[in-house]
Amino acid sequence: MATYDTVIRNGQVADGTGAKLFAADVALKGDRIAAVGTPGSLKGDNEIDASGKVVAPGFIDVHTHDDTYIIDNPLMAMKASQGVTTVVCGNCGISASPYGRSDIPHLISLSVKKTENLGKTFAEFAGKVDAARPAINGAFLVGHSTLRFDAMNLDVNRRATASEIGAMREQLDLALEQGAIGMSSGLFYPPAMAATTDEVAEVAMPLGKWGAVYTAHMRDESEDILKSMDETFEIGRRAGAHIVVSHHKCAGRSNFGRMRETLPKFSDAMKQQEIAFDVYPYVAGSTILRKDMLDRADKVLISWSDSVKGVSGRDLRDIAKEMGCSVDEACDRLQPAGAIYFMMDEKDVQGAMSHSGAMIGSDGIPFDTHPHPRLWGTFPRVLGHYSRDLKLFPLEDAVRRMTSYSARHFRLAKRGEVKAGFYADLCIFDPTTVIDTASFEKPISPAKGIDTVFCNGAIAWHDGKPGGGRTGRALNRQQMQDEAKA
Repeated sequence: MATYDTVIRNGQVADGTGAKLFAADVALKGDRIAAVGTPGSLKGDNEIDASGKVVAPGFIDVHTHDDTYIIDNPLMAMKASQGVTTVVCGNCGISASPYGRSDIPHLISLSVKKTENLGKTFAEFAGKVDAARPAINGAFLVGHSTLRFDAMNLDVNRRATASEIGAMREQLDLALEQGAIGMSSGLFYPPAMAATTDEVAEVAMPLGKWGAVYTAHMRDESEDILKSMDETFEIGRRAGAHIVVSHHKCAGRSNFGRMRETLPKFSDAMKQQEIAFDVYPYVAGSTILRKDMLDRADKVLISWSDSVKGVSGRDLRDIAKEMGCSVDEACDRLQPAGAIYFMMDEKDVQGAMSHSGAMIGSDGIPFDTHPHPRLWGTFPRVLGHYSRDLKLFPLEDAVRRMTSYSARHFRLAKRGEVKAGFYADLCIFDPTTVIDTASFEKPISPAKGIDTVFCNGAIAWHDGKPGGGRTGRALNRQQMQDEAKA
């Protein structure tokens, strides 16, 4: 019998494909899954008893803003503790590269706090990630807004000129050549609002050439959501790119129930194009503090403020009352700031999550003083609350939405399945106890029921604390494409 580095015994395998749980030994050698065999058939130098546990692929968080947090805090406890082994960064048009300036605009500051973490080229930035030796992997998109800031000399409240569009397209092309996995846009945000559909489609042209993904925080997720979906699908078609719509939602009470319009529209479009979307399992979202979002939300909590201390985690209405001013004026006084907006309907969230095109992304903002609980709780919440307790979908399908389905749409080769030859990214969890503990009142709290997490064969999380493994890396699109063909 072969001897392996580690053999995981007595567990039930959820292999990531959606297939029924099955009993098996899972053997690891180096950074790969070496074998999946009948119980008792494999021997290893180190053996882990997974009795009563599920052995699943490591979860892929397809929507994060962890771009430079993974450099500053390489243990990545808030994600490893959930069973996440790969984070997709650079979403919503915001990335740390390619960016040749030394200043950090407000929007980019959601993901970047230190100028030394910026990269003039994607290759330079990826080198910084690898040098940090993170506990988990990062796959990186190029942000359209970042390209705008750089090419337009921060003068972004206008349409880009033809030469500026050409400069952005060249930067994207080089970044994709150097290993970036795609481009994201955030037309919802002021730095990109002036961008036309033509601009984004022209900048995105290299995506088709490289087989890369286009992800979109759409221009509108409220009244004009259907028009925004059409715009997103058009950009993908023109660029020849597959599409992932970010954090699909129908925002604002006047739009509650409109999943009955958007989900059939997705289903129809998926017959013509490769399209998917991600969802987070909460009725509140989080981003920068914006006046135009206040009326849409039932409640607004402040997640951070650079101008006023001691307000993080508090209701904006209470802050305004304490200041003796209107909510709008309090919003001005707190800037720059971030906020958590309660603006979705639970039935809509469940409808989106259970759609065949949905995958899971946290959209957590790691640098927030008082973050949204999704930063620490998303994946165990799906497994525990939505799958086990509410029975929205079977556990095997919950795992599929977090693993192989995500890997397929982001072209993450050899990840997302418990299969011989795949990378040894694994999560061992207790299906009877797994649950999120992070709350809006106490958002920084590790989940329950996550036993052991492997990334590239090393233990990233075990027994409620970091496992010491530091084998994560910046995943390179070209290398993954080559591996997929091999």
